[in-house]
Amino acid sequence: MTDTFEAKGKRKKLVEELRKKGISDEEVLRAMDTVPRHQFMDPAFLNHAYLDKAFPLSSGQTISQPFTVAFQTSLLEVKKRDKILEVGTGSGYQAAVLAEMGAKVYTIERFRELFIKAQQTLVSLGYSIDFFYGDGYEGKPQYGPFDGILITAAAPEIPEKLLQQLKIGGRMVVPVGAQGSQVMTVIERAGEELFDYSTHGNFTFVPMLKGTVNGK
Repeated sequence: MTDTFEAKGKRKKLVEELRKKGISDEEVLRAMDTVPRHQFMDPAFLNHAYLDKAFPLSSGQTISQPFTVAFQTSLLEVKKRDKILEVGTGSGYQAAVLAEMGAKVYTIERFRELFIKAQQTLVSLGYSIDFFYGDGYEGKPQYGPFDGILITAAAPEIPEKLLQQLKIGGRMVVPVGAQGSQVMTVIERAGEELFDYSTHGNFTFVPMLKGTVNGK
């Protein structure tokens, strides 16, 4: 699929919708106006790619609602050249938004089928991202510490190993809670053992699972 004038027009309408819904970070909006979301989805959903809705992927996962992507990314307060760890690559769309904002992105996916497909999509679009197939709960300490950590699945509790991979001054954005409804939580590392917490409304994500899953 190519990026058509029709797709670009639909993206602009989506961005205006996100702005009306309260997204004010212009860098986030610019990135989402640039990244071709339809190329991260099954062609059957082409006509729905720029609606503000989540859609299914393989392995029982989803590509998040654009508002959720914009909201989480805004909370992360991304700056150019920030090192960002994303837990849960999924389709790769969120990673593309972060890369479009100038971040150095490290992304982990536990489902092998998604890992392979997202890598192919992002490379074909020209994004330079470090991909890892593995357990997101473990993070990637050898590449840290990170300016930001973004978790795109529902964590029953905040993963301690990931907290320790944040820089002092760094931020983690994670939906915390049981299956069904989670509270969007921001953790800012204020010192070696000092973390500040804030909450930002209820969302619904697929659960964050441990280990890896081999796929075809």
